[in-house]
Amino acid sequence: MSLRHRTVPSQTGRPLAADAAGIEEEPYNIIPVNNLLADHPSLRFPEVRAAAAALKTVGDLRRPPYVQWRSHYDLLDWLALFFGFQKDNVRNQREHMVLHLANAQMRLTPPPDNIDSLESTVVRRFRRKLLANYSSWCSYLGKKSNIWISDRNPDSRRELLYVGLYLLIWGEAANLRFMPECICYIFHNMASELNKILEDCLDENTGQPYLPSLSGENAFLNGVVKPIYDTIQAEIDESHNGTKAHCHWRNYDDINEYFWTDRCFSKLKWPLDVGSNFFKSRGKSVGKTGFVERRTFFYLYRSFDRLWVMLALFLQAAIIVAWEEKPETGSVTGQLWNALKARDVQVRLLTVFLTWSGMRLLQAVLDGLSQRPLVSRETKRLFFRMVMKVVAAAVWIVAFIVLYINIWKQKRQDRQWSNAATNKIYQFLYAVAVFLVPEILALALFIIPWIRNFLEESNWKIFFALTWWFQGKSFVGRGLREGLVDNIKYSTFWIFVLATKFTFSYYLQVKPMIKPSKLLWNLKDIEYEWHQFFGKSNRFSVALLWLPVVLIYLMDIQIWYAIYSSIVGAFVGLFDHLGEIRDMGQLRLRFQFFASAIQFNLMPEEQLLNARGFGNKFKDGIHRLKLRYGFGRPFKKLESNQVEANKFALIWNEIILAFREEDIVSDREVELLELPKNSWNVRVIRWPCFLLCNELLLALSQAKELVDAPDKWLWHKICKHEYRRCAVVEAYDSIKHLLLSIIKVDTEEHSIVMVFIQMIELSITTEQFTKTFRVDLLPKIYETLQKLVGLVNEEKADNARVVNVLQSLYEIVTRQFFIEKKTTEQLTIEGLTPNDPASKLLFQNAIRLPDASNEDFYRQVRRLYTILTSRDSMHSVPVNLEARRRIAFFSNSLFMNMPHAPQVEKMLAFSVLTPYYSEEVVYSKEQLRNETEDGISTLYYLQTIYADEWKNFKERMHREGIKTDGELWTTKLREIRLWASYRGQTLARTVRGMMYYYRALKMLAFLDSASEMDIREGAQELGSVRSAQGELGGRLDSIDSENDQSSLSRATSSVSMLYKGHEYGTALMKFTYVVACQIYGSQKAKKEPQAEEILYLMKQHEALRIAYVDEVPAGRGETEYYSVLVKYDHQLEKEVEIFRVKLPGPVKLGEGKPENQNHAMIFTRGDAVQTIDMNQDNYFEEALKMRNLLQEYRHNHGIRKPTILGVREHIFTGSVSSLAWFMSAQETSFVTLGQRVLANPLKVRMHYGHPDVFDRFWFLSRGGISKASRVINISEDIFAGFNCTLRGGNVTHHEYIQVGKGRDVGLNQISMFEAKVASGNGEQVLSRDVYRLGHRLDFFRMLSFFYTTVGFFFNTMMVILTVYAFLWGRVYLALSGVEKSALADSTDTNAALAVILNQQFIIQLGLFTALPMIVEWSLEEGFLLAIWNFIRMQIQLSSVFYTFSMGTRAHYFGRTILHGGAKYRATGRGFVVEHKGFTENYRLYARSHFVKAIELGLILIVYASHSPIAKDSLVYIAMTLTSWFLVISWIMAPFVFNPSGFDWLKTVYDFEDFMTWIWYQGRISTKSEQSWEVWWYEEQDHFRNTGTVGRIVDIILDLRFFFFQYGIVYQLKIANGSTSFFVYALSWVYIFAVFAVFLVIQYARDKYSAKTHIRYRLVQCLLIVIVILAMVALLEFTHFSFVDIFTSLLAFIPTGWGILLIAQAARPVVTRFRLLWNAVVSVARFQCKRGSYSMKLLAEDFASCRLSLARNQKAMSKVIKKETVLKVNGSLKVGWLCGDGISWRRFSERAWIEEELEVIYSVRSVSGIIYIVSVLRGL
Repeated sequence: MSLRHRTVPSQTGRPLAADAAGIEEEPYNIIPVNNLLADHPSLRFPEVRAAAAALKTVGDLRRPPYVQWRSHYDLLDWLALFFGFQKDNVRNQREHMVLHLANAQMRLTPPPDNIDSLESTVVRRFRRKLLANYSSWCSYLGKKSNIWISDRNPDSRRELLYVGLYLLIWGEAANLRFMPECICYIFHNMASELNKILEDCLDENTGQPYLPSLSGENAFLNGVVKPIYDTIQAEIDESHNGTKAHCHWRNYDDINEYFWTDRCFSKLKWPLDVGSNFFKSRGKSVGKTGFVERRTFFYLYRSFDRLWVMLALFLQAAIIVAWEEKPETGSVTGQLWNALKARDVQVRLLTVFLTWSGMRLLQAVLDGLSQRPLVSRETKRLFFRMVMKVVAAAVWIVAFIVLYINIWKQKRQDRQWSNAATNKIYQFLYAVAVFLVPEILALALFIIPWIRNFLEESNWKIFFALTWWFQGKSFVGRGLREGLVDNIKYSTFWIFVLATKFTFSYYLQVKPMIKPSKLLWNLKDIEYEWHQFFGKSNRFSVALLWLPVVLIYLMDIQIWYAIYSSIVGAFVGLFDHLGEIRDMGQLRLRFQFFASAIQFNLMPEEQLLNARGFGNKFKDGIHRLKLRYGFGRPFKKLESNQVEANKFALIWNEIILAFREEDIVSDREVELLELPKNSWNVRVIRWPCFLLCNELLLALSQAKELVDAPDKWLWHKICKHEYRRCAVVEAYDSIKHLLLSIIKVDTEEHSIVMVFIQMIELSITTEQFTKTFRVDLLPKIYETLQKLVGLVNEEKADNARVVNVLQSLYEIVTRQFFIEKKTTEQLTIEGLTPNDPASKLLFQNAIRLPDASNEDFYRQVRRLYTILTSRDSMHSVPVNLEARRRIAFFSNSLFMNMPHAPQVEKMLAFSVLTPYYSEEVVYSKEQLRNETEDGISTLYYLQTIYADEWKNFKERMHREGIKTDGELWTTKLREIRLWASYRGQTLARTVRGMMYYYRALKMLAFLDSASEMDIREGAQELGSVRSAQGELGGRLDSIDSENDQSSLSRATSSVSMLYKGHEYGTALMKFTYVVACQIYGSQKAKKEPQAEEILYLMKQHEALRIAYVDEVPAGRGETEYYSVLVKYDHQLEKEVEIFRVKLPGPVKLGEGKPENQNHAMIFTRGDAVQTIDMNQDNYFEEALKMRNLLQEYRHNHGIRKPTILGVREHIFTGSVSSLAWFMSAQETSFVTLGQRVLANPLKVRMHYGHPDVFDRFWFLSRGGISKASRVINISEDIFAGFNCTLRGGNVTHHEYIQVGKGRDVGLNQISMFEAKVASGNGEQVLSRDVYRLGHRLDFFRMLSFFYTTVGFFFNTMMVILTVYAFLWGRVYLALSGVEKSALADSTDTNAALAVILNQQFIIQLGLFTALPMIVEWSLEEGFLLAIWNFIRMQIQLSSVFYTFSMGTRAHYFGRTILHGGAKYRATGRGFVVEHKGFTENYRLYARSHFVKAIELGLILIVYASHSPIAKDSLVYIAMTLTSWFLVISWIMAPFVFNPSGFDWLKTVYDFEDFMTWIWYQGRISTKSEQSWEVWWYEEQDHFRNTGTVGRIVDIILDLRFFFFQYGIVYQLKIANGSTSFFVYALSWVYIFAVFAVFLVIQYARDKYSAKTHIRYRLVQCLLIVIVILAMVALLEFTHFSFVDIFTSLLAFIPTGWGILLIAQAARPVVTRFRLLWNAVVSVARFQCKRGSYSMKLLAEDFASCRLSLARNQKAMSKVIKKETVLKVNGSLKVGWLCGDGISWRRFSERAWIEEELEVIYSVRSVSGIIYIVSVLRGL
């Protein structure tokens, strides 16, 4: 044990000497800093006392006036009294500083000479790190830093004052913490005032000693924080909760970037000038700063213009070259080179520079138009730069055009490429060289990145002037270049990707399109089947032919990225040694090196910690190789080093104990997995039983085969297998010990056994065993011994039977075992027979079995019995797949490269922070037992999918005294609720997992400081994880025993029994867990169950702290807000409040989660903070590696040390359902292979929100661990990664440690999650972070960044647009007649498109997710299993799910960019065990999937009915297969993946509910779940904040629906082949007529249907007669036919839908005409009803098929087919024509029948009228 500790009680104590010190006793958080005499384990560290003493060095500092100075005040109190900080803020930061300084001093190497005083280097390093951003800010603005400290003359007290001042400002800044440079500005001015006080300056105005401008109680909060906070709040209020356009209000970033310019000093001043235009409340504010966010897709071009320039230029060049190729000459490569040699082609290629300059002009214009609000009197230079950019770009494009025209003019004059023409070309090239100077310079700086970093990071004005033209001045985004090695790695990756992409694009995209394009371009005498507006030109047709090709060309880099990243990710994983141990079989091969691996990686070794030279690193690598591959047989060393073996046993057994507590292994499996204590003097390592099973039998078979072999050879063959050798030796030693234990010592039998054992050991020693004994008799002896051990192991052992077996064994040994038969006399002489054989039976009175309470003896007997009897290799131990996965991953990780673990005292301290709002903490009894309509409860569901874990849980409960399952609900209700909660996504599961850190640190602290005697005695004391008490004393009879009653006490069978006391203090100093329960205060006030459960969690976990926002009424209708930290005091047995820091107002100004994290951040401690979501888990064995992970901060990764440590996730919800499995597989590939490649080699890994570990002080001073601006930061987590990268941080990824993560498990939950992520990415497109990264990263990192963030979603949308472009283009060609003419001329057009569109099919099947999944599975589970998993996923319709998800992402991404509407969508994270109604599915998917699918389906039908190509069914299927798959997936997925989705009765009830929802108009408080009309209005909410441009864009997109009508009306028989425009114009007469009829019916219904119903019927009758007469007239006098009716439906239904969409977009205008708007609503309701009815009919077809197969006769009797019949002329049935009347219904639905008859009577039932007209015409 360390000399720095004294033995203290294991429980933390209260301050016992508070009164003696004269200090008021206060509750403390981690250590009682105010009372250093308290009996607390952390106060045993001299570093804590040294840090606290350093803060006490007030010395001769001038005392604050107007207050009484007390003796116990320290430097922080001194600062608070001068500057007006809050008392609890001071207390909080005091503990914060003491903990950090003490931990930092502990890590000093070598340790300081005087451990009782704080080292100046510790303070200096802390100050430099904490204030590094402030120093950089001062340098950037050209201001002199107010940190007046010289490195030559260190002043620790002054440094502590600066650090304390900054932390006090930060601790009380509230929402201002999101604005780091604002805090820098505040600190700069307050540090200036501090300096004047320290220098004893006088006030210039009064001549008195200088005092701060603000002082007094809460002066800082009221005078500094509150005014800025009020400005933020005013901006948020003006934004209308973030729905107003971003360009009209300032967010956090805008306000923070105000402090990036000098004007903050000249305008804002100090103390703050509240009259400044910075403050919102004082007239017109300063407006946007730094960047303006606008809703437009052009921002994708603005941010990533280099990418689009590259794609555009190559496409242009490829088309030019391919157009001039001569296909009939030479090879493919030869054709290309021949074309390039042509001078005409070379000159035409120069047009790429015209395009390039034009794109530069577009970029400059977009910059000027979008960033116009930034221009003001204070930003004149910005305006000048914008104008000059536009002018320069315009000059270049004009210059290139003139020079290019001159080239061709000269050529035409000379009629050849003369020298003059060549000189013109040279002139153009000279201009190109000048044009490319910036690009060449950028390339040079890319090759030597450190020069670029120096130029950008330097704050010299000359460098600002040089770079001003190319990039605007910005505080962030400087010096982002990586090192040369990383440069080469990610550049090589992208060179391969781009080379492959461009080669593929040229030969398989561009080149195949040239010939059909030429044919179509030159096609003459086309017979157009409509009125052609473009004359006889085919340019539009050619453009439509190329459109899908171009779209695929623009997005297929995503495919190549997926392929190459999968390959590279697999290689990186292989080099990281992932997947080397995949299952228990492979673990058996490596387990013999396992103990040494644990010792090498998890146990600290000082000589390794201090070794940094190349030689030591080389030795370290050699050692790892030996461990990994078994060189040098490290297990031999383990056998001789018992301390190492005992440490390994303690760690391994604690892991198995954690498994048992989690119920993922049974009691029997614990015995098979544990490492038992060596209580029977076994001479070898006692490996876990599951490793030794079957080995003894194999050894016996070897002995039987080698009967005549000498001892040495036989033993050599056995020793080839380590486990076999150990099994033989352990079995022998155990049998020897067993026999000597059960036979009384003073008996002749005992002497006989001893003699025989000595004979055997002598023969073994002299290598005469095979010559002395019959080896072939060993199996018989083995069987007898097996019987003996089995009898001893029985619950109630029978001594008589034991005696009989011993007698049989004696006879075999003495009469048969010796090769040379021995006579009785010889046996007597050798002592193998009793002195008087006739006096008694041998062994009859010599047996005495140990008492049943001797648990240790019978445990060893059970182990011996298992070794003797097991006849399989036990690859299925443990049975639970999760336990096997965790063991395999943990064991594999120990053979991966990871930093060496320091001692716990010397490790970096860290915190875990979890935001929580109102999610489930622990499932209640009602939640578990309430059943769905199908009779399924949550508990039953969990018992089904976790059957083995439920069995283990009941086994544990029975061991604790529960006799029957019924008692569980009465005496163990809490245990049941916890068991279920630990399998859901609850706070209880997260807290349990995170608290494993605390448990692991305590154990590791014990192992670090324990002496060799402590370890050995501890191993003897614990032995195993079984309780030594053995109250129940039960024993197992076999491996499969079901009635194990043995004891396994969780409270007493842990290594914690060995703790000396200091382990608690060490763990508390190194780990803090804060859960930010934002509304915990209101939950307590309302006595909600969540508050009670949170209190229960605090009781169970002493290191858990709860932070919440308390709202306290302050009178006059005002409310005060406080950030509060509480804990549970186990001595007082109540919750106690630790800190209460007043806030300037409500916490939630921006997004909720980051605001919640931000308010609790001040209560975290340590050098690092791990962000954990509320749906995560952790594992004890992974917690052991946390100190290794934190050591990564000490190593460079590239040219920088990391600031975010990325951690691997395991998705634990994959077993819940097929959808959960799909989601789990997709997420797993993203968080493993995807993140691995992003970190290495691409160097663009960001932060994705979940288990990453932040450098706490780095982020503390740079804006925190997330961003919170409303809406724009809806994906708050990823902006932490953006911010980190822009500010020069480094994000790494480490896969030797993992954290559990839950995902959504139902389709609706997943879709809402996908919608949130897609909307967040839509907002990211508009953000300044993405723009700056797109411009500041080098070209290749920019590509990586684009295709792994917003580019993925953009390309997903491009896939959908490709389908649209392809289908609309084909419909255009079919309806216009171009396709018919082209088909008669050539078929090359379709052949060219076939290859290209195959890419879209690959994408649609989910290549983006499938390929990385397969590669990752292959890496970690094996190739064959990966293929089998993929096949299973396809069988379970994963392609349908991924296609459906693709539609979700595309819809919400595009809509968010155009219209906004991004919001947090609570998915619930619960188990999906109940059926979701059609109404809910329709609300969720109508706009995103159903409507689009119907539109695409309609296009396909129109194409099938009017295309000459469609007559060939094979060609039609080949061209439209993927599109039909998409349509079916989008329509059917909500039914396929819905529990009981095709149950017939549920389908019927769903439709009833849907019709009720459709017709219920709702009231003021009606929700969208209750009324279609309310939902319909909510779906238009995104238009409320859409500008005029957005509405116009939407209207333009909606005009596509009118194309159906234009194309189809010319195909009607009534048109009689006319192509006049009047045909189309007259078709609108029908539209207006139908709409007029609808308006008349609506008016008549509203006016007459209630009171004078007969008039309403009369109006209907008149309208029917008029329509009938009109139709009869058309039939008689025109070419009109009934086929035209059905054909026209394909035209007019889309027209109606288009009118509705345009009316919604133009709602402000349409609503002025109330009647018109009401008609729009009615038509929308009608179309919704009809469209949904069609989808339900499709679902009913599925249901009826399933019904006929699965329903029995009783269920069939409940439904009946019913027809609505309308008799005409007494006998005509037209119900089959009136499609509304046919369905499966129940008899009692008379209201439904009346409604459907009403529909038939009305004009809406067109088919009925058609039949009536036909009857009348026949008459």
